[in-house]
Amino acid sequence: MNYEQLYQRLSNIYDAGEAKAIVRWVLDVRFGLSTADIYCGKVTQLSPNDQAELEKIMQRLEKAEPVQYVLGVADFCGRQFHVAPGVLIPRPETAELCQLIERDGGGDILDIGTGSGCIAITLALDIADSRVTAWDISDDALKIAKGNADKLDSNVVFEHRDALAIEPDAERWDVIVSNPPYICRKEADEMEENVLRYEPDTALFVPDDDPLLFYRHIMHYAQTALRMGGRLYFEINPIYAGSIVDKLGDLGFTDVSKIDDQYGKTRFIKACKK
Repeated sequence: MNYEQLYQRLSNIYDAGEAKAIVRWVLDVRFGLSTADIYCGKVTQLSPNDQAELEKIMQRLEKAEPVQYVLGVADFCGRQFHVAPGVLIPRPETAELCQLIERDGGGDILDIGTGSGCIAITLALDIADSRVTAWDISDDALKIAKGNADKLDSNVVFEHRDALAIEPDAERWDVIVSNPPYICRKEADEMEENVLRYEPDTALFVPDDDPLLFYRHIMHYAQTALRMGGRLYFEINPIYAGSIVDKLGDLGFTDVSKIDDQYGKTRFIKACKK
């Protein structure tokens, strides 16, 4: 199989640009082929064993399995994180959230719903003198996150905690950040097949009649758990931005702001405790 034949096999699932990018990433990560190697035809020179492995990978990709799960890695903020179907695949928008926090500074940081650990580990590595704790309800996710922290030599404390049953704390954190589930079931028809079929429901969906379920619990916790001057950051579903801002105001948070991502969508909310 040559490069063109490989990406054309994915043309029923992805547009041409994305199909080409996926195949190039596979050839780079798994077989060490550079873009120059690919265009020089070295794909056809893979060993029989590598050709067999490549065929298995292509068959999984043809079933719309995300390439990150197929390869077991995802790029995030210049690092590679191990991912598996038990955790959400890190998104470019979430990297923007990390950059926003890094510009504002750290201290004692809590990441609620850590998944692969991408937010917590990135902040621990990129903010000097930060002390990061990360919670998740999934033991599978915590195992993956701990493995990522070990691999990347990041000092993060991981704890099994349920965001919907948090015991109150008093002035414990300087920063609380969360990218919680925020997609209603009624929105599923608009989502890509590979996300619906393979990524964990518990990390994606909230009940249709309670879209702010996780935000509400985390806000109430942050109300007392943040120190004076502490900051709360959310990644959000843009359609609920106004409701989240209103609720934060009702709870006494100040300097509440909506922040757009690189695509111009309102994707983040930042609030302060005064």
